[in-house]
Amino acid sequence: MYDDTCRFLAENFSSDFASWLLGEPVDMTELKPSELLLDPIRADAMILLQSEKSILHIEFQTLPKEEIPFRMLDYRIRGKRLYKDKTMRQVVIYLKPTTSPLVYETAYVMERTRHEFDVIRLWEQPISIFLQYPGLLPFAVLGKTETPAETLRQATEIVDQFEDTATQANLMAASAILAGLRLEQDVIYSLVRRDIMQESIIYRSIQEEAEARAEIRKQREIAVNSLQEGLPIEIVARVTGLAIQEVQKLYQQLNSSAQR
Repeated sequence: MYDDTCRFLAENFSSDFASWLLGEPVDMTELKPSELLLDPIRADAMILLQSEKSILHIEFQTLPKEEIPFRMLDYRIRGKRLYKDKTMRQVVIYLKPTTSPLVYETAYVMERTRHEFDVIRLWEQPISIFLQYPGLLPFAVLGKTETPAETLRQATEIVDQFEDTATQANLMAASAILAGLRLEQDVIYSLVRRDIMQESIIYRSIQEEAEARAEIRKQREIAVNSLQEGLPIEIVARVTGLAIQEVQKLYQQLNSSAQR
């Protein structure tokens, strides 16, 4: 949910992100990970944007991971291989405060190789940065503030002034979602206009994903009950619409549980 929201903001407000991270408001287009010749290591928390002269590689992370430094080196090499003349700015953006030393790592070091990248810990960033640009408003509540609820109120008041209803709805929804990393839901919904938020692409996609997950859970429950009744795997797969491999896995799990 948080990854998808960050990706949406970076893709749809690329000029705002360029102003923040590159220092100039250039329009950038999305660069698919597959365009860097190899399969992506991981794509859900990452966004690649490109302009005529540069590539902006952003990694959004809720929690730190040990593999991040190597991932940055790997993508830099891929970018150099395919776009030899383009510079690449690489930034890891940590969303949630943590005491882990991993969020202070800014280089990958291996024998005689050293690759450096930038790290931004949102909780250390002044909120004034995020209140300057529409696409960054949802991050304000995660910035350096002692009163996150008041900061969220400031951000949503700015969003309320936008004339474009689609932009207003998407930023309202993104603000509510990211605020969930810092505030309780009842506080968030007392400050965010849910009527506007529900019209957003982000909100609808999250709702659809939740409904799809619920449907899959229901199908799996039916499959488990059917297997317990002794129905053949092939019939269970046909009735539930699940792949035979998934039904086989459920069958194996049932057998393992029965043997314990």
